[in-house]
Formats: sequence, C-alpha cells, structure tokens
Amino acid sequence: MFSNRIGLLGRLALQDLWHDRVISFCIISSLTAVIAPLLLMFGLRFGIVSQLQDDLAKDPRNLEIRMLNSGSYDQAWIDQLRQRPDVGFVMGQPRSLNTVADLQTDARRFIENAEIIPTGKGDPLLGTLEIQGQNTVVLTQEAARKLGVKAGETVTLRVSRQIEERREWGRITLNVGGILPATYFNRAAIFTQPELLMMLEHFRDGYATPELGVNRGTQLDNRPPRYARARLYAKDIDRVASLERELRAQRIETVSRLADIENVKSINHVLGVIFNTIAATALIGCITSLIGSFIANVDRKRKHIAVLRLLGFTGPAVGLYVLFQGALLSLLAYVGGYSIYLIASQVFNRSLAGSQMTDQMLCKITPFHSLIALALTVIVALLVAAIGARRAINIEPAQSLREV
Repeated sequence: MFSNRIGLLGRLALQDLWHDRVISFCIISSLTAVIAPLLLMFGLRFGIVSQLQDDLAKDPRNLEIRMLNSGSYDQAWIDQLRQRPDVGFVMGQPRSLNTVADLQTDARRFIENAEIIPTGKGDPLLGTLEIQGQNTVVLTQEAARKLGVKAGETVTLRVSRQIEERREWGRITLNVGGILPATYFNRAAIFTQPELLMMLEHFRDGYATPELGVNRGTQLDNRPPRYARARLYAKDIDRVASLERELRAQRIETVSRLADIENVKSINHVLGVIFNTIAATALIGCITSLIGSFIANVDRKRKHIAVLRLLGFTGPAVGLYVLFQGALLSLLAYVGGYSIYLIASQVFNRSLAGSQMTDQMLCKITPFHSLIALALTVIVALLVAAIGARRAINIEPAQSLREV
C-alpha cells in the first residue's frame, strides 16, 4: 500500500512538471547555468594541477636530494638512512675522483672521464632496468651513442694510477645490460653495482686489484667501506622537504627541486581559492533563485495541493510530492550541465593541447568527481525544495478552496 502511494506521488509529480513544462524548463535552465560552468572550472583546475603533479611525480629528478659537501660515512649511516620512511632510494658514493673512468670499445670509440654511478634495486632513474651480475652495467643513451654499442655487447673500463713515478692501468670488460633513455639523464655515464666503484677506489688508493688485472700494490684488508656522500631519493615529492631538513640538521648541505614542488602546491592553492570563491558565489545565487522559484511554484499551486489533501494525501505526502519534483528537476539540470561540460571540455582540450604540445587532457573530471557533483546537486535541490515542501504542508485545504 505504501509503495503504491509513493508510486502515485511520483507519477503525479512527473505529470505536473510536464504540464507546466515551461516553468520546469526555466528552473532546469537556471540550475544548468550554474552546474555547467562549475564543472568546467573544476575540470580545468583538476586537469592542470593533476598534470603538473603527475609531471613532478614521474620525473625522478624531483625526488633527488644531492649532497654538496663531502664527508666520511660508514655503512651503518647509509643503512639508517635507508630505513627512514621518507627515503625511497639511497646508495653510498665514494670520493668524486673515484666516480670517473675511461670507457672504450676500440681505438676510435672511447669516452674519457665518464661518470660511474652506483645503483641498485629500486633506483628511480633506471625504472624497470635491472643490473644482473657485478660486471653488468647500464649505459646512458649518450654513452652508448659515443661508444657505438647496444644492449648485450661489451665495453672496456680503463682506469689509471701513479705509483712510484710509474703509471699503471687497470682494465675490466663490462657487459651492457641495457641502455637508459636520455629522458632524465643525458650525460655520458654508466650505472653499476657499488662493488665496482669500491674496486676503483681500492685501485686508486694503491691496493692490489686482481679484478682489474693489477696484482701490484698493498694487499687489501677487511676494513669497512667509507663513503663521501650518498645518492639519495625521497619516497615521493611530499617528503622531499622533510628529508632535506633532516640532512641539513646534520649540517649536510643539500640541493633539490623543492622550489618547483612548492610552486605546484602554490598553484593548486591559488586555483583552489579562486574556484571555491566563484563556486560559493554561484551557489548562493543559485540557492536564492531556487528558493524563490519553489516558493512561487507552491503558492501558484495552492489549489492543486489543497485538492490533493482533500483526496486523502497527508501533509508529509504533499511535502514528499514537492521533494520529488525538486529531485527530478535537479537530475535533469545535472544531465544538461554535464552535457555542456563534455562539449566545452573537448574544445578546451583540443585548443590548449595544440598550443602546449601535449597529449594529456587539461580539462577533466573523474567518474568519482561526477558522482560527487551529482550528489551535491541533488542535496542542494532537496534542501531548497524542503522550504517549499514545508510551505506546502502548511496549506489549509478549506481556506485555499474557499478562494475558488
């Protein structure tokens, strides 16, 4: 019985809106005029900021914190740093002198003082590239171009030292496990496991290094390694600031791209303030207009509502009748506003993407955002309709019909 009464109320509300379709169209248009621009503004804000944030997050250079001064750090300090929740990747580095070496494939193709960079699992720069084995390295695209090698081929690493006025050369053949694109690193360098760098440091310090083909020199003892600095990357862009503060608290001078990250956050804040101010102003104007429309609509239909009361509909049922109409009008307005947004967003994306040389959408909202916008639209409409519903409930049938 109750479900039949609800169904009857819904049909009556729908037929009444269709009967007064001109008035209904005006109410829907006033809602659509607010919903469409708000969706478009939010889409632009979300699209631009999310693209900037994605560019920051995808670029591993934004996660890097470079240590400027050299020190003397043991493996325990590196391990302690690695265990921090804001650290994504850390690898100890020897002195700068021991992070360069010559590379060659033949007499015509060689690189002097190429960078030797320690790496390991989870290196943000390497991405999916992995190094298997101590004698396997990853070449940058620039190094591979100068040496004329491809993945799967070999290169020779050459390093020299001066002992008793005699120059000695150490050599080792390395397998090229992969080529790193120049997207984030465009210098001539190789990425290798840290054992190779320690081997170069021992060689230059005068120790015998059979791996490099040099047996002369002091026999290597088992002393633990010491590092001059570390390759350090934060876990995400939001943790760069905290990690940099921690290092500076230890009197370690650093440099990072924190300014770029803060600029994006500032843009997000400014756009948020602009959007929220305009949205609040438009919402207040829309609510004021809807209140007037619903109250005027109820007053115009006093006699019809009085007839409904005489036919047995209770006060709450009449109020639900008005709420049904408010919900239906808001749904239709949202469909219209969302359709306009889809058309306008395509215009923005095509025109702006052509000028910015990017394939990403600059104006977009997710399905979740769409559902939230729909829910807010219906809630606001129901709250406003509740004012008209209360006025409808207070209508006295006898007094209204007396005016017929």
